[in-house]
Amino acid sequence: MSRVVITGLGAVTPIGNDVKSFWDGLVNGKNGVDFISYFDHSPFKYKMAAEVKNFDPSSRLDGNTVRRMDLFSQYALYAAQEAMEDSGLENSIDGEDLGVYFGSGVGGFNTFCSEHANFIAGGVRKVSPLFVPKMISNIAAGNIAIRYGATGPCISVTTACATSSSSIGEAYRAVKHGYAKAIICGGSEAAINPFSIAGFGNAQTLSPATDRNAASVPFDKRRDGFVMGEGAGVLILEEYEHALKRGAKIYAEVCGYGSTCDAYHMTAPNPEAKASAKAISEALAGNETDVSKIYLNAHGTGTKLNDKTETLAVKQAFGEEMAKKLHISSTKSMTGHMLGAAGAVEAIASILALKNGIIPPTINYLEPDEECDLNYTPNKAVKADIELALSTSFGFGGHNACLAFKKI
Repeated sequence: MSRVVITGLGAVTPIGNDVKSFWDGLVNGKNGVDFISYFDHSPFKYKMAAEVKNFDPSSRLDGNTVRRMDLFSQYALYAAQEAMEDSGLENSIDGEDLGVYFGSGVGGFNTFCSEHANFIAGGVRKVSPLFVPKMISNIAAGNIAIRYGATGPCISVTTACATSSSSIGEAYRAVKHGYAKAIICGGSEAAINPFSIAGFGNAQTLSPATDRNAASVPFDKRRDGFVMGEGAGVLILEEYEHALKRGAKIYAEVCGYGSTCDAYHMTAPNPEAKASAKAISEALAGNETDVSKIYLNAHGTGTKLNDKTETLAVKQAFGEEMAKKLHISSTKSMTGHMLGAAGAVEAIASILALKNGIIPPTINYLEPDEECDLNYTPNKAVKADIELALSTSFGFGGHNACLAFKKI
């Protein structure tokens, strides 16, 4: 079996539209949450979102490509191009050796809403012939594969909020077992629209806060729901010897992946946390590391149940006393919850924390909760010599995923 390394990164996020600005935003505790600007939020109880700002797809994508894609695909291809440029892989691999594992939680939700409105207003003839190919959730993976001539395995994963962590984990297994030399993997999401906010809001998952510094507050006792975010994260996973042979820059090695299901409830996590703890333990298997040298980028959505249950899962995976020695943070305090893109963006945060020896903070953390009593790196980034980074993602339907990365 092959070793698997990360040789390229790309990101579009609410706090920066490339990896450098994203990382700078994390380290400096930049808050990407604010009042929704995409539509009139005044009739809504839920008024906050973490929108991507000043996104200019034309800096990487031609106009015709942009017109034929939903925003979630634009984010995906934009971030993929940054990652491929970062890796230098494009002209160093045969298409049949290159794969794409990429997903979205809901796909082209904006296209669905706009075309439905066209249909109601004008009937069948007003529905665009591009409706379906812009909307379907696999199309981001397909568009990336088309752009780079990737004729190897191409898989679109959908595991709700665990989507892009699942994509990365399954890509890791594919490269490890020889199904591809390299894989472009991650996830994207663009679902900040009235219909989506109504749906998530009526499911009582969103924060009703009207103070941007009190809306996305993971692990804080004041937490009352998540804030919807958007964007994309892309990683280039590559077989180690292939990367070495071409002299590629290597960020870190993928060294573990856990995937389980609560099989408990459509939206709520199992309060016993056994399956989510097992996912963490699976990712840790074979990685003997001093707990004080581990960083965990938590799923940390800011909902009452998630943060309490995730804390319990971490304690079960590490043991209660050892868990207290971990460096933990939720970068969703800055990016909001990017749904199907969250896992990939948080994997990038984990990898850069490992590379740079800096733990991003959980910002706006004011009131500790007795049920969330671990070290969540409150408010300020800290320097730490870490050797292993973990990233957890949990999704509706009970999907659990955990990724592990180590220095190389």
